[in-house]
Amino acid sequence: MCEKIQKVNSWLGAVFGDQPVPHFEVNARTVDVLYQLARSSEARCRETALLTEDLKQKASEYQSEGAHYRDVLLQGLGLSCASLSKPIDDYLSALVDTAMVLGVRDTSLGSFMPAVNHLTNCVLEEEKSNRRLERQLVALRNRLSATMVLRSSLQEDINKTVKSQSVESAKAEERMLNMDFVTAKAKELSSRRERAEAQLVSRNMDKSITHQAIVQLSEEVAMLKQEIIPLKKKLEPYMDLSPSPSLAKVKIEEAKRELAVISSQLETNMDFK
Repeated sequence: MCEKIQKVNSWLGAVFGDQPVPHFEVNARTVDVLYQLARSSEARCRETALLTEDLKQKASEYQSEGAHYRDVLLQGLGLSCASLSKPIDDYLSALVDTAMVLGVRDTSLGSFMPAVNHLTNCVLEEEKSNRRLERQLVALRNRLSATMVLRSSLQEDINKTVKSQSVESAKAEERMLNMDFVTAKAKELSSRRERAEAQLVSRNMDKSITHQAIVQLSEEVAMLKQEIIPLKKKLEPYMDLSPSPSLAKVKIEEAKRELAVISSQLETNMDFK
């Protein structure tokens, strides 16, 4: 813990320099956070220093190489910066700018061609990516259109549901009011029935004429009617008989004559055949 605090204090002193270090609460969490920041800052500073040294070394190399090429041009071809015309100077500047943009080490054709090929491949990949993104965009637009249509349909369904709920709510309120009315009416009728029963009891009314007794009597009458039906069916063959013996004999003679006529007709039909 003490080592971390010393590390943090030294780092904060280096960061703020001559300015006073702001006051902060010293606890385990703040010390750990500042310690990690100090380590990250020092690592970044070391990387920056190494990168700076590398850039300085490359700059010195480029300066040496530029001086060498300048001597070659001056001694071999007799060319100098002052002797170049403005178009040639513009061309050379454009060539240098192009080399810097492409990130090549020199302006030779062997350095330009791979860089140009690499940029061409990058352009082709970007175009392919753009086409893929366009297809995805078209698909997303189609999905968005379908989603908007679905949203509109759902909104219509919601509106219909809200209207239906409002109607059902009004009906439910009406039913509740009717139920309250029926409940109140039932209580009133129950109270009236109790008062009426109390009056009947006070007047010593015969229980045989009560509603319950009448209903029970009606049920007994219905049961007796059901029991009488099979008895009536058994008596139906005897319903045509005459109660007098003389009339019964007359009926028997009439039946004999009818039987004789039927037998004669039957024999006649048999002989005919």
